[in-house]
Amino acid sequence: MANVINWFEIPAKDFDRACKFYSEVLNGPIEMMEPLEGFDERMGFLPGFDKSNGVGGAICWGEHYVPSTTGSLVYLNGGDDLSVPLSRVESAGGKVVLPKTAIGENGFIAQFMDSEGNKVAFHSMA
Repeated sequence: MANVINWFEIPAKDFDRACKFYSEVLNGPIEMMEPLEGFDERMGFLPGFDKSNGVGGAICWGEHYVPSTTGSLVYLNGGDDLSVPLSRVESAGGKVVLPKTAIGENGFIAQFMDSEGNKVAFHSMA
């Protein structure tokens, strides 16, 4: 098993707003998926998702997707230095709730509230 996690979904109240937020913060396009027949749900793949290699995730909207500040905490890849994407959070409509914080030999973390009310985090080694 290469990774314990292979997929995650970030719930959205307003799909278009969430896509705009994550596109700005992660500095890349959200790839929209056509809704599956019979489902009233929308999904947009986050930037950097490679279907052939590694962990992926999406922004999801639908009846069963409810944003939350509790429960599982998703850590997004902060790149070479999480300060870069973290610096875009507030101008994109989110709020930093834990600034860049050293966690010893394991690098750095930071947490933020996204445009939808989800608590999400970044990790990087620098």
